[in-house]
Amino acid sequence: MACKRRITHNAWIVFFLYVMDIIIIGGGEVGRCYADSLAEAGHRILGICDTRPSEALKGYSDTHDIPLHDSLGPWLAEARVVISAVFGSVALDTCSRAMPYMADGALYADFTTASPQDMQAAAEEATRNKVVFADVAITGAISLGKGKTPLLCAGAGAAAIEELMRGAGAPIQQVGTQAGDAATLKLLRSVYTKGCEALAVECLVAAEAKGLRQDLYRVLQDIERQPLQVFLEMLVRTHVVHARRRLAEVQEAMRQLERDGLSPRVMPGVAALFERTASAIEGTEDASSVESSLQWLGELARKK
Repeated sequence: MACKRRITHNAWIVFFLYVMDIIIIGGGEVGRCYADSLAEAGHRILGICDTRPSEALKGYSDTHDIPLHDSLGPWLAEARVVISAVFGSVALDTCSRAMPYMADGALYADFTTASPQDMQAAAEEATRNKVVFADVAITGAISLGKGKTPLLCAGAGAAAIEELMRGAGAPIQQVGTQAGDAATLKLLRSVYTKGCEALAVECLVAAEAKGLRQDLYRVLQDIERQPLQVFLEMLVRTHVVHARRRLAEVQEAMRQLERDGLSPRVMPGVAALFERTASAIEGTEDASSVESSLQWLGELARKK
């Protein structure tokens, strides 16, 4: 095992008063984006590691005079911050291979799409190696937002990576209490946003076919008059009470799409969820709060 350099407690106290020595693992779009942002903020990029460097990365490395490595090694000990921007499928293995070379107390920030379980395992590996771990989730398109793309962070190193990235101009917020929480929230956000995307496709295609798209926008404007949290929690609470009645409306809406010659894909799933709730309602459910409603719905969702 490599001999590890130690970053002292005092060095962490004054962490952000000095230029940071940073290494990037993974030289794809994400890695190069944050190398640019952090360098522009005045930090030193000591190197980029990529096992299969592209021609674009080779050119980037030459242009910016950044050493390019094709494997991890003792040179990682020179960095106070190591950012992993590899594919999510190899993130945990990359973390495990990097740990023996890192300095005690250094920050390892995982910017990958690794699963929450892998993030937790990586955090445990970091702790065993006296390295501080941060789970960082990118919640937008890097190709569009570049270094301004919103970030979520969690884990023992959340405060440190938040301060570092804010200094580089990135919008970032701490979430949850442990590594894996940022990755989990990104996936939960995707449940909502991708679900909305699918509904928008199905709904607007139907409205356009009827020549009613602009009218639909006006009809939906009342939804914008209340905060998103209030709207979502209202839907959950009233769903427990009115699922049976609303199921009939869902089924009629689905039949309307089919009469118009469309093949709905989202509405059948919506109908199935309403059917599950409607069939389970006994009239004794506690829908007095969003918490009690979610508890009952959660138990229902876990039934086989």
